[in-house]
Amino acid sequence: MGIVVSQSIKNTLATYVGFIIGGVNILFLYTNFLSDAYFGLIQYIFSTAAVMMPLMAFGVHNTLVKFYSLFKTRQSQNSFLTLMLIMPMLMAIPIGLIGYLCFDAISSWLTSENEIIKDYIWIIYISAVFFAYFEVFYAWSKVQMRSVFGNFMKEVFHRICSTILLFALYYDLLTPAELIYALVLVYLIRVVIMALYAFSLKLPIINLSKLPNTSSILKYSALIIIAGSIANVILEIDKFMIGHYVKIENVAYYAVAIYIASVIGVPSRAMHQITSPLTAKLLNEKNKEELKLLYQKSSLTLFVVSGLIFLLIILNISELYELIPEKYSGGIVVVFLIGLAKLFDNVLGNNNAILFNSDHYRMVLVLGFGLVIITIILNAIFIPKYGTIGAAYATFISILLYNSCKIIFVKYWFNILPFTTNTLKVSILIILLFCLFYFWDFPLHPIINIFLKSTIICVLYLFWVYYFKLSDDVTSIIKRFVKF
Repeated sequence: MGIVVSQSIKNTLATYVGFIIGGVNILFLYTNFLSDAYFGLIQYIFSTAAVMMPLMAFGVHNTLVKFYSLFKTRQSQNSFLTLMLIMPMLMAIPIGLIGYLCFDAISSWLTSENEIIKDYIWIIYISAVFFAYFEVFYAWSKVQMRSVFGNFMKEVFHRICSTILLFALYYDLLTPAELIYALVLVYLIRVVIMALYAFSLKLPIINLSKLPNTSSILKYSALIIIAGSIANVILEIDKFMIGHYVKIENVAYYAVAIYIASVIGVPSRAMHQITSPLTAKLLNEKNKEELKLLYQKSSLTLFVVSGLIFLLIILNISELYELIPEKYSGGIVVVFLIGLAKLFDNVLGNNNAILFNSDHYRMVLVLGFGLVIITIILNAIFIPKYGTIGAAYATFISILLYNSCKIIFVKYWFNILPFTTNTLKVSILIILLFCLFYFWDFPLHPIINIFLKSTIICVLYLFWVYYFKLSDDVTSIIKRFVKF
């Protein structure tokens, strides 16, 4: 776990820097510098592009991680990497042609509730292509066990650029429409930088010779498109469907709540960058003992870290909403529901990496496809009736079902579970602190209140984690900074 902890810490720090910058953007700059309609439009465009991304990537970012360690010779690696560069084009180009030929029909369907979307539909496609190739080059660096720079580009770079662009908007150097185009340009620059970095680690030598297992690679990629789409649909389809059923301003209100809750998922995202290639390697080597150890340690470490973040957010949410415009304040229930879902995600550890890099991924895809249908149906039922809270209910139920099934599948196929006795102890600690602090507030300014309450919660939580040795990884990190 040494390399996992080392790069995970760096990734977590970079990711949280990105989330802090993004939090300033979402909670304060977008909400004050931009109209609700344009803020909602921006969220709609890039959320829809994120839903399309796995399709555009042709599953290459997952395929690269799964199969790269199987190729031992330089020639076979070059052939494989060449195939990985070409495959996304096989999907992106036909989709682009279909979109061009059917533009009027697509435009009419997407703009049925919000006419403002019409002029920016083509940007959704372009952004999806940029997102896809970024993930390909990011995966290229991950298989070389270098994930930190890519994580910086994914989590920090575009958010810094967004901050600069938002201030340019504030000082009338950009119009809202020009801001959208500038954001797309930022994603293009990000792809180029990521490609240059990936090629500096492993320079591609074009080799079109056929690989012995090309059919297996193509089959896996085609099926993993569904897997990637499942995850993205569950996470992003709610924003798309809010924009389809109700006024697009509601996407902005929902996005603020979702962003706050998504901070809980950062540790999982950070650790996944390095555990994914390690999990693929252990599966290829059929090393079940190390796989079980990685599964349980990643689960416990993520649960301890994300549990603290969950408490800090939920126990300070009322004060946080006092700091942003009042029209956004209806998202507290959304934050709680999505926060619970994100916490459950973290408890799974490297579950996704085990399933999608194993030989059983086909059955998981069948399950996931069914859950996507359930997600869409639930959103279609709840959003018209309950608005943004309905979208949160739909997402929470979908993630609860999906994650429960994934735990069952890993138990059935590999006879391992992510839980240990310490998982129960951490759960009890979270519940106790939640009950203790939920109704406790200092009668002070919200920022002072948040600071004081957060300090007390952190000290108590980390003390009990250290005292009871609930996580070896977290305990070792505490020892680096605190001398007992």
